[in-house]
Amino acid sequence: MLGAVAVGVASACSSSTFTPPDLFGSDILSISANLVLNYTATAPYQTTVHHPTIDVHDAEFCNVTVAYTHPGQDDYINVEIWLPIGNWNERLMAVGGGGYVAGRFSYSETMMVAALGLGYATVTTDAGLGTAFYPEEWALLSPGNVNLYALQNLASTSLNDEAVIAKSVIKQFYDKTQKYSYWSGCSQGGRQGLKLAQQFPDAYDGIAASAPALNWPKIFPSFFWPQVIMNELEKYPAPCEFAHLAKAAVSACDARDGVVDEVISNLDDCHFDPFDSAGDIFNCSDTGKTTTLSAAAAIVANATWEGARTSDGRFLWYGNGYGSDFQSSQGAGIAATDCTNGTCVGAPTPLGTQWIQMFVEKNKSFDYNSISRLDFERIFHASVAQYTSMMSTNDPDLSAFRDAGGKLMMFHGTNDQLIPYKGSDDYYESVASQMHDIDDFYRYFHVPGLGHCSGGSDASPTTAMKQLRAWVEEGKKPDTVPVKIKDSHGRKFDRPLCPYPKKTHFDGGDPTRLESFSCRK
Repeated sequence: MLGAVAVGVASACSSSTFTPPDLFGSDILSISANLVLNYTATAPYQTTVHHPTIDVHDAEFCNVTVAYTHPGQDDYINVEIWLPIGNWNERLMAVGGGGYVAGRFSYSETMMVAALGLGYATVTTDAGLGTAFYPEEWALLSPGNVNLYALQNLASTSLNDEAVIAKSVIKQFYDKTQKYSYWSGCSQGGRQGLKLAQQFPDAYDGIAASAPALNWPKIFPSFFWPQVIMNELEKYPAPCEFAHLAKAAVSACDARDGVVDEVISNLDDCHFDPFDSAGDIFNCSDTGKTTTLSAAAAIVANATWEGARTSDGRFLWYGNGYGSDFQSSQGAGIAATDCTNGTCVGAPTPLGTQWIQMFVEKNKSFDYNSISRLDFERIFHASVAQYTSMMSTNDPDLSAFRDAGGKLMMFHGTNDQLIPYKGSDDYYESVASQMHDIDDFYRYFHVPGLGHCSGGSDASPTTAMKQLRAWVEEGKKPDTVPVKIKDSHGRKFDRPLCPYPKKTHFDGGDPTRLESFSCRK
């Protein structure tokens, strides 16, 4: 039941309360406001990433949607803000998207549920692209012509617009500004967070970014790299072969840190040769039959771990970590094959094929299955040449973000089956080479065994947002981040994540307890 103050705030949940935000270069088309009562939902930690599981019961909030356009660009963008009634903590939390989606879809909504449950006003944007996970609907204006305004909205423009709009709506609804503002996102959302720090340093006080899709023009064609190798071999190993190799790699390196937990804690110390496993005989879970590991599976796995290379062996981009799931569901397995009809064929992730078709070849009908290694090199270089300035999000100069008092926490799972964690290493190191005070505002953590935003060891950094807030508001640096690693037997291991380049070291004692570990260089 709403109290007197809450009733007064709720009465402001009307379209007439809000005047158009002052957003340069745009026209506000409409503002709608709807009072939501008795809202109940659950936000699981696997989706929210930076929070524990949050249950929301009988919440009340004002749902405000602002629609606007950039004149001359023929776009129509929606920004959605949830304004809690009765328990606002006087803070804003914006949430990121995933894949080619800027936000305002099911994944973003779940993150908004968590923010709402913790008392934040929360916001998301669709960047004018709708909610389709892949870009067929908006990528091309016509064959050969990319919708660059739409891509620019996804890349950067919508992000600052969203912050300006949300803060204006908050001021008008509560009659005061937020004390602090935060960003939380993974994958696309992680990239968005880094873009905000680089290009819009005043937008948010604290940013939590996981598995960021940095260096987009290199990452997205690289998603197709293992498929190129399989096409070249004309052999497509069964999923169980890759699963066997991943398990073998983990088994070979798991104990090197002194703890057997089905996780490789320090991948730099792991050197696994998949060709030693060729000829292994094992039971294939896909068929229930005994299978012999093929040489082709070793070749493809090795290429996936090494990363994309030119035909003469020169580096193009990083590979995935040992133990990563090449066959991941939901279109994220970059070496995926499909054997449902008795014969295995390549099953590339649309995240890569859509980029190649729509943005590099600019042709929806382009046959990616015919891509040779030389074709791949051409496509890779064309992607970099055309889209680096718009999509790379790799500017190492974070001085404006630092000077604005901003704090950044970044995480990357070492079993990420989609975006190689070494790309995040590369970015952090580029910032550190320019900014010697990096530890004062930017901390980066490897998450051993974690897949792309979730899965794998299941070790989501669920205290991240709480620690980020303490860093921003109280000056408490996050020297470690506690996680729980889960093995296949359901055993849980408490483990501290250490800020890169430090590594977690087992000091002896009970390997399931935090105090048995320390951070060392």
